[in-house]
Amino acid sequence: MEQTMHAEIITIGDELLIGQVVDTNSAWMAERLNENGISLHQITSIHDDRQHILTAINEAFRRADIVMTTGGLGPTKDDITKHVLCEYFGTALVEDTHVREHIYDLYRERPEVLNRLTATQWLVPQSAEILPNRVGSAPLMVFRKGEKMLFAMPGVPYEMKIAMNEQIMPYILRHIHPQGNIIHRTILVSGISESALAILLESWENALPETIHLAYLPKDGTIRLRLSSYGEATAAEMETQQQQLIELVHSYLVETDDIPLEVHLGEILKARHQTISTAESCTGGKLAALLNKHAGSSAFYFGSVVAYDNSVKHNVLGVSQSNLDRYGAVSEQVVREMAEGARRLCGTDYAIATSGIAGPGGGTAEKPVGTVWIGWATPDGTTAECLHLGKLREQVTDRACTCALVKMLRLLEKEE
Repeated sequence: MEQTMHAEIITIGDELLIGQVVDTNSAWMAERLNENGISLHQITSIHDDRQHILTAINEAFRRADIVMTTGGLGPTKDDITKHVLCEYFGTALVEDTHVREHIYDLYRERPEVLNRLTATQWLVPQSAEILPNRVGSAPLMVFRKGEKMLFAMPGVPYEMKIAMNEQIMPYILRHIHPQGNIIHRTILVSGISESALAILLESWENALPETIHLAYLPKDGTIRLRLSSYGEATAAEMETQQQQLIELVHSYLVETDDIPLEVHLGEILKARHQTISTAESCTGGKLAALLNKHAGSSAFYFGSVVAYDNSVKHNVLGVSQSNLDRYGAVSEQVVREMAEGARRLCGTDYAIATSGIAGPGGGTAEKPVGTVWIGWATPDGTTAECLHLGKLREQVTDRACTCALVKMLRLLEKEE
């Protein structure tokens, strides 16, 4: 049986541990590694501290074949990763003329950036193999320890992603040839609790082969069900189990692929040459940001009105003042008019509207915090639904966006 190669990620930086910066790098790197048959064994976040870095590297090498570090490669005093790597691998810093030429070229239009600190960036560990970083001044470094490797990359997300795609992963595939066969199959369901879903799947889950594992991943009113095999099950075996799973949860099924809801919605609308717009109150533009997040969204997404104040609902979207006065902004009548107003104003086939009480204040006995009305305007008419989405502001708005997209997908499915 083929041996799966293991990797570990070490993210370095005080900013990660005090909550000033969120580590988005590791999740993205994990996806790239899995795609190429490499199993991520552990992620460790540590201080910009010499002993912490030395200990983390030493422990990672005991468990993994590939160690990846991000962060601490800048020119300032707190960026110590390069110096600690020299200590760990018993080497010294030397000038690299190729890196120096790259940095001069990188800052050709900004000569004020070139100074004595910038010059430290072209000092590299003598025993490391240097890979180019075309968008930054910190070179990428490869160290070998027997048959194992360490890759040091900058922590800036866009630099790291380009480095992984253009240099690190191609290097690994050329030199290490991972033999693993990691397979994931993911589907998305909604409208059922995690515990109820587990009971529904209990007999089937208990009968799964030992080589296939099921994970429940709840988020914002949906649950992703992920089947995984780490070099043990064949693609055909995984396909069989996924189809059985789909049949069992058919009534709650939203997606059969592991793609964001907004991407799935966009693909359907583009295929149909149809368009959508939004009118948002409590979600404050979050829904618009999701629909606009991915390249190509202009083909189906036309625009949004963030109508937080009632005057905007009335003057821009055309919501009747009598409905606002009689029923309030968080009501079926108003959210229907908001959706219809957005559809009319933007000239789209569909529109989604949200209006609710996200909290922490503003709730009443009749309409407590977490009450959200969502409306969907379609060529066949307008529907609306009242949901109760929790007590925390971010939770309420995130769930509202998810529910809005899920219902829109189901309405489109009914039209097929």
